[in-house]
Amino acid sequence: MPYEFDLFVIGGGSAGVRCGRIAAGHGARVAVAEERFWGGTCVNVGCIPKKILVQAAEYGAWAEDARGFGWDITKGRHDWAALIAAKDREIGRLSGVYRKLLDGAGATIFDGRATFIDSHTLDVGGRRISAERIVIATGGHPLRPAIPGAELGIVSDAAFFLPERPQRVAILGGGYIAVEFAGIFRGLGAEVDLIYRQPLPLRGFDQDLREALAEALAAQGVRLHPGTTIKEVRANGGIRTALLADGTEVAADLVFFAIGRRPNVAGLGLANAGVELDRFGAIPVDAEMRTGQPHIYAIGDVTDRLNLTPVATAEGHALADRLFGAGPRKWNFEQVPTAVFSTPPLATVGLAEEQAAERGPVEIYIARFTPLRHNLTGRRRWTLMKLVVDQPSQRVLGVHMLGEEAAEIVQGLAVALSCGATKTDFDRTVGIHPTAAEEFVTMRTRTRVAGVARAAE
Repeated sequence: MPYEFDLFVIGGGSAGVRCGRIAAGHGARVAVAEERFWGGTCVNVGCIPKKILVQAAEYGAWAEDARGFGWDITKGRHDWAALIAAKDREIGRLSGVYRKLLDGAGATIFDGRATFIDSHTLDVGGRRISAERIVIATGGHPLRPAIPGAELGIVSDAAFFLPERPQRVAILGGGYIAVEFAGIFRGLGAEVDLIYRQPLPLRGFDQDLREALAEALAAQGVRLHPGTTIKEVRANGGIRTALLADGTEVAADLVFFAIGRRPNVAGLGLANAGVELDRFGAIPVDAEMRTGQPHIYAIGDVTDRLNLTPVATAEGHALADRLFGAGPRKWNFEQVPTAVFSTPPLATVGLAEEQAAERGPVEIYIARFTPLRHNLTGRRRWTLMKLVVDQPSQRVLGVHMLGEEAAEIVQGLAVALSCGATKTDFDRTVGIHPTAAEEFVTMRTRTRVAGVARAAE
C-alpha cells in the first residue's frame, strides 16, 4: 500500500529534528511531530538554559574576584526575574530555529501528540497518518521519588521557571543536574544542602575527579550530606523540612529532586505497534537503531544508553544517512567526551582509572594547582588534571579535568584520543603558555601505576 510519508519522526528534540532534517535533505517525504516544545529537553529545560544559569552565577564570583586585579567593583543584588526573562527570550529564539530547520528542509511539521494505531499508522492530533518507517525520539523526563511529601518538592523542569530565587535549597541527588544546580543556586547567593546516597557525587566518574569536586563544592559553601537520602518532606507554611535517613533535618524554601530520568514512553501506544520495552522502561534497539519491528527505530534518550545531546544528534544523523543517503558517517561512540557544568566545571573523555585498571596495568599522571587567576583573587579554587595511560602501548585511555574551561579543553583532547594518541604524542606537543591546558602536555612525572595486580592474574 502507498504510505503518506517515507519517514515519520515522533519527537522534535535534538535527535528527532536532526534525523528529520537530514532525511528530508536526502529527498525523503518526512514528517515530524512534537507535542510540547521544539528543541526538546536540551533547548528548553536542559543544557542551554542550565548553561545560562551557570554563567549568571559566575558573574557574581567575577565581581568579587575583580578586586584582586585592582578593580573597585561592588557586587549588587541579583535580579532573578530579569535573568529568567532573558533566558526565556533566548530559549524562544532557539526553539523557533528548530522549527525553521525542519521547514527549510521541506519536512511537514505537526504540533501535537502522535500515538501508534498499528505498526505503520499513527494518530496525530486526531488525524490518521501512515508512514513506511517511523522513528521514536521522545526523550526522557525527570523522576520524583516515592516518598511522603514528594509533591512538596520540584524536579528539574520546574527549576527554570521559578518566580523567585529561593534563599535555602535542599537538593537530592549526586548526578549532573544535582551538582550543577548546587553551584547555580550557591553562586546566586542561596544556602544549599546537597544530599546523595553515594560517598561522593557523580557515580561512574573517575575517583580523583569525584573527590576533587566534593572538595570544591564544600569550599564554596555547599553543605554536603553523603551516604543518606530524603525519606520525607514536610511543610509548615512556605517552609519545607527534609527529613534525612540519617536523622538530620534540613529546613529549606525549596526541595529539589534530581534523582535521575526515565524514557518518555507512556501513552505512545507502543503495544499497538509491537514495540517492546526493557525492564527499565527503555526501548531496546540493535546497532542500527532498530526496535523489534524492523521498520520502527528509536534514537536518543528514549533508548536510555548514552543520554547526551550530541550523541542523540549523531544517532539521528547516522540513521537518516543510513535510510536515505549514501550510508552513515562514522561516529566514535566509544570515547564520548562529556562535561558537568558544576562550579568549577569538570570534563572527561575515555576511561576512568578504575575502568582502565580492570583491563591491565595503567600509568597515572596527575597535576593539581591553583590557577594563576586565583593566586591574585585568593579564592579557594583548584584545577585537577589527570591522564590514564595504558602501560604496554602508552596509549592515552582517559583524560579528566576539574577546573575553569575544562569542557573547552577536553573537547580538543577528545580528538586526540579518538585518533589513538599516546603519552609520547602528548609529550612532544608544545604547550601554549601561560595556560592551564599546557599542563596536559607537560606532565612528565608519573603519579602511580594501577592495575598491576589484575595483570598478574
